[in-house]
Amino acid sequence: MPKYVIEREIPGAGKLSQQEIQAISAKSCGILREMGPQIQWVQSYVTDDKVYCVYIAPNPEAVQEHARRGGFPANKISEIKEVIDPTTAEH
Repeated sequence: MPKYVIEREIPGAGKLSQQEIQAISAKSCGILREMGPQIQWVQSYVTDDKVYCVYIAPNPEAVQEHARRGGFPANKISEIKEVIDPTTAEH
């Protein structure tokens, strides 16, 4: 199943409180449960004004549907073609 990186433009994202982050996370998880196991949230990275999320999904349309249902922006959805890390150099 493909993995995607979703870029979400959220001004002030880095200043969200723990309560706000928890509420957003809970809303996202609830929508994912409704959509079924074919779409999964792996992890997110919060910066000052953006959130980068990694999802496993059958297609970008499923990611867009999750964003639409949750009222989350999904400014850019990119399929991950390869994952590399320092151990890649060892092969």
